[in-house]
Amino acid sequence: MPLTYTETLRGRTVAILATDGVEEVELVEPRKAVENAGAEVRLISLFPGKIQAMNSDVNEAGTYAVDAVVGDVSVRDFDALILPGGTVVDEEVVVDNGLVSSRNPRDLPAFCAKIVEEFAEGRHPR
Repeated sequence: MPLTYTETLRGRTVAILATDGVEEVELVEPRKAVENAGAEVRLISLFPGKIQAMNSDVNEAGTYAVDAVVGDVSVRDFDALILPGGTVVDEEVVVDNGLVSSRNPRDLPAFCAKIVEEFAEGRHPR
């Protein structure tokens, strides 16, 4: 069942910081969640061009166009940040002062719902 959200993030800009090797589903699903909630999303990486995503950490998946490189953006450009990946949080979703993490792709529905909620509660406008 596809995730759907209201326009709770309309007018907010979210950065996704990722590079080659990112687990594709952990990039795509959170991006879709915040876009569906009305946010503008920009993929930030270390180098311009495209990044190579992976499936199961070792199988090449899609490539994704980089919107900007780290050195060309500022924290003031964004309302929220998504860092895809990570496997040592042993709960479906953990929230600590606005930082949201989860442990694996099976947790993405709960993770996506929580990032939309937390981003909507964050201060705005920049």
